[in-house]
Amino acid sequence: MKILVPVKRVVDYNVKIRVKPDGTGVELTNVKMSMNPFDEISVEEALRLREAGKADEVIVVSIGPAKAEETLRTALAMGADRAILVETDETLEPLAVAKILKGVVDAEQPGLIVTGKQAIDDDSNQTGQMLAALLGTAQATFASKIEIEVPGPGGKAQVTREVDGGLQTIEIKLPAVVTTDLRLNEPRYASLPNIMKAKKKPLDKKAPADFGVSTEPRLKVLKTEEPSGRKAGVKVKSVAELVEKLKVEAGVL
Repeated sequence: MKILVPVKRVVDYNVKIRVKPDGTGVELTNVKMSMNPFDEISVEEALRLREAGKADEVIVVSIGPAKAEETLRTALAMGADRAILVETDETLEPLAVAKILKGVVDAEQPGLIVTGKQAIDDDSNQTGQMLAALLGTAQATFASKIEIEVPGPGGKAQVTREVDGGLQTIEIKLPAVVTTDLRLNEPRYASLPNIMKAKKKPLDKKAPADFGVSTEPRLKVLKTEEPSGRKAGVKVKSVAELVEKLKVEAGVL
């Protein structure tokens, strides 16, 4: 069974985001980029399933500029078997990404697609659900545990999801789309020898047109702005004073 893992190149989560002076977006010039943390968790989970004998091959795919090759090579260094780069310089919306991924799925026929629940740059949390709808397959979102009972087409998997009331375990039929949450696992570090080997591995390069997908945007970003600064807190001497401030100043009582 193959496992397909989409990965996205985003601004590193340790970097302080800066908005462009004209408000047209986030400043990306000379900014450190890395793999989306949720996608890194997805790669790790796919590798663990392969190591447990539940899969034969882990394929990673990224849709983005030529520099996304670095993200794919990070996944290869972690242990992925193959990588596909769908190269485009356009900023794609979740629906376009889902349509391209459907084309990749149709070509590769994986038994499981494991993707991060969301990307930390746009926080859309849509691609996995849209992909499942386009494929007409089962889906399980916000997974904190994945157990494949019977691998391959027609097989079954149990997925534990984090919900408001606690944990929910559901059974899904394969092939299926699973989106991962933070507590699913702790991603491994790629060793230096594996990093060097990954630099030499070939990438399968495609374009959105190869899948007949239009990348024309349906949405228009009107403005991007930084959140307002937080006001300093104050100390009160008594409960009565606290209640008074909540009533008069905050207006929440």
